[in-house]
Amino acid sequence: MTVTAVRKDPEALTLTLDAEFDASPERVWQLWADPRQLERWWGPPSYPATFTVLDLRSGGRAEYYMTGPDGDTPPGYWDIIDAEPPRRLVMKDGFSNADGSPNEEMPGPGEMNVFIEPVGNGRTRMTIESIFPDAAAMEQLLAMGQEEGLTEAVGQIDAILAENAVTSGPR
Repeated sequence: MTVTAVRKDPEALTLTLDAEFDASPERVWQLWADPRQLERWWGPPSYPATFTVLDLRSGGRAEYYMTGPDGDTPPGYWDIIDAEPPRRLVMKDGFSNADGSPNEEMPGPGEMNVFIEPVGNGRTRMTIESIFPDAAAMEQLLAMGQEEGLTEAVGQIDAILAENAVTSGPR
């Protein structure tokens, strides 16, 4: 399985997921940078994302909405603090209203740090660290299923990478 570890640290207010892939750091970065690829894995299978804005440069922004099994479409955003392709992405991660403004009724925003590093033998480790603004937000978001949802979401990446390897290999 793609996901190798998930750690919760209530004292540090973090949820950290590690995953490894048979792909280069540049290829793993593309999973973030290409909105159509990102839509195929960001969010669990029952709550896929649609990105309407994706600018992964420092100072950039991403806007998206998830589509739930009952047709609900909760929106979210990322304000990009720092981006160092293909190695690192730092962003504020929050829920938004339909107009893109932060949803003050939901917890957050938090911070999300993504680290992408080669680990040898053509493999790459991706670490996603979520930092919650406070203990109440962490508790609420974990109760909403953030740990399971992130694990399911990242678990979809191997199939995307395998499909790409088949279509881009020698002919």
